[in-house]
Amino acid sequence: MSITGLVLAGGQGRRMGGVDKGLQMLRGREMVAWVLERLSPQVDEILVNANQNIEAYERFGYRVISDRVRGFAGPLAGLHAGLSAAAHPWLVTVPCDSPFLPFDLVDRLRQHADEHDADIAVARTHDQPHPVFALVKTALLPHLTAFLESGGRKIDAWYASLAVVEVPFDDQADAFSNINTRAELEAWDSMPPG
Repeated sequence: MSITGLVLAGGQGRRMGGVDKGLQMLRGREMVAWVLERLSPQVDEILVNANQNIEAYERFGYRVISDRVRGFAGPLAGLHAGLSAAAHPWLVTVPCDSPFLPFDLVDRLRQHADEHDADIAVARTHDQPHPVFALVKTALLPHLTAFLESGGRKIDAWYASLAVVEVPFDDQADAFSNINTRAELEAWDSMPPG
């Protein structure tokens, strides 16, 4: 199974004061650098979805794509851009503000997608799904396009119309920690790497 990796860095970072979260420094490197380091060995291609600071993201050496749906329409707009640009039949998405994502994320999502003949495999820790950590068939692009054109924006609402399997990662719950605020960034920055 060939897979494109998509780092979602297209948001506005409102809870962090309107800064570009992926470019904020964590332990001496931009957050997106940590994400790319963990994701790139797991996939056949990397795309970065960004709607601002395009040149800064291009410096990491991967193709940068922007939302086709205007107005910072959320993670589904980033997914839509990724599905439109992906070179492979599957696309895995991760957010730019989760620098500790699992090293076996893609393998586990792929295994469950195969076993359940699913359109989408979504990571879950305990009773909490993580919809932006997902493996998605690129053939779903027309379905997502129609959903967005009808005004849909909620990722859960789109997933509800498809064959989705949730994949347990209870053993790695901390790997899905995302850094949304300046205080969270400072707290993680001061912790020893683990």
